[in-house]
Amino acid sequence: MAPKQVERWSMYPDLDADVSRLLADSGLSLDFHQVDDGKDSTRAWDTNVMGRFSCHNKNCRSTGWSSKKIAITIRMYKYIPSAKYNARVYHQRCKSCNRLSRPVLDSSYAERVAYRLKKWHGIQTETAVYSGGSKGPHNSRLCEGCKDGHCRQMEYGGLVEAMHGLFIY
Repeated sequence: MAPKQVERWSMYPDLDADVSRLLADSGLSLDFHQVDDGKDSTRAWDTNVMGRFSCHNKNCRSTGWSSKKIAITIRMYKYIPSAKYNARVYHQRCKSCNRLSRPVLDSSYAERVAYRLKKWHGIQTETAVYSGGSKGPHNSRLCEGCKDGHCRQMEYGGLVEAMHGLFIY
């Protein structure tokens, strides 16, 4: 029997209530689109959120890691009578054993999704400022968003990291 295929990304419909609360402040209401397919979307935006990962490999010594650069793709769909949205959240790999892990997200997920949906609907909103520095550089080899071409960090530091492997020292 073939080993179970581990997903490289997930959606978080359970966090729709948090997004809806933030949208309600502006009189906006969108339903969560359960189908994880971008082909019918009318808009898409790549961004990053924050959260924590745990390695579920019993043979790995990693206790987990936090990330301020979890890649997500927010999508909007125009349906009658109302628009819908979803967000694909990309997983990361453990740097100790390379096993995929699904993140536990913090409040930045709902804030980023609501911000983008408001912006697409022409609602003025302040850009959220997230404090705190990163404990290390973004590792594109461990980021499924980078591998799928949807990580904004790949445009910056990840590109430099990818190019680094092309040079002989």
